[in-house]
Amino acid sequence: MTTPPVALSTASVYPEPVRAAFEIAAGLGYDGVELMVWSDPISQNPAAVTRLVQEYGVPVLAVHAPCLAVTQRVWGSDPVERIRRSVDAAEQFGARTVVLHPPFRWQRRYAATFAAEVARAGEYAGVALAVENMFPVTRGGFRSVPYSPGFDPTEVGHEHYTLDLSHTAAAGSDAIAMLDRMGSNLAHIHLADGSGGPRDEHLVPGRGTQPCAEVCQRLADSDFAGVVVLEISTRRCRTRYERMTLLAESLLFARFHLQPVSALS
Repeated sequence: MTTPPVALSTASVYPEPVRAAFEIAAGLGYDGVELMVWSDPISQNPAAVTRLVQEYGVPVLAVHAPCLAVTQRVWGSDPVERIRRSVDAAEQFGARTVVLHPPFRWQRRYAATFAAEVARAGEYAGVALAVENMFPVTRGGFRSVPYSPGFDPTEVGHEHYTLDLSHTAAAGSDAIAMLDRMGSNLAHIHLADGSGGPRDEHLVPGRGTQPCAEVCQRLADSDFAGVVVLEISTRRCRTRYERMTLLAESLLFARFHLQPVSALS
């Protein structure tokens, strides 16, 4: 039984650029990075990212497609084209996973073809397109779900899933129950924490209410073959030292709790 690799999301160093994520991942001993494709021009350029891989010796283990509200124009306005370009990038990097969010409700045509496109793209490329659990949005005391048909992808059914523990906190979802529903289709983990409030906090694991340690232990004692990605928020850090301290603590948490029980006894 092997320990899952632990990667650093490039989003975890924001507002520093993608290069900083590679530098920090190399310095702290992460096994690789998950490339968040967003407004940073380097993240949108596979050739430039490949040069960072070679410079720092840190592989790209997963690609997060540009499906945030603020990245709707990255790689064009067609969301299907963004999926295909994400898959192409993953192939170039040798990454086995592309992380996707469910469609927004206003993307009606995309929502109607999403499940079929995800299945087709995965079969064509041999890359796992892992649909991520999301959360409702609360504004002015009003709670709404901006995703179609909802924020829980297990209600639809996909071949591969990403479990995000900051999102389960913001949604008020039972993370262990969701882990069980995803079952053997769980391909990818976003390891972070949350306080249980409506905000998507991406806290250092162990600093919130989510069962981060239990999830890691269950992965360690199973045949999980995916990647565990630390996707935490460090945007309030004032210095690189503060940022690296949080990312080192996160890595230590993951390494410790991803050890099989037999290795800890």
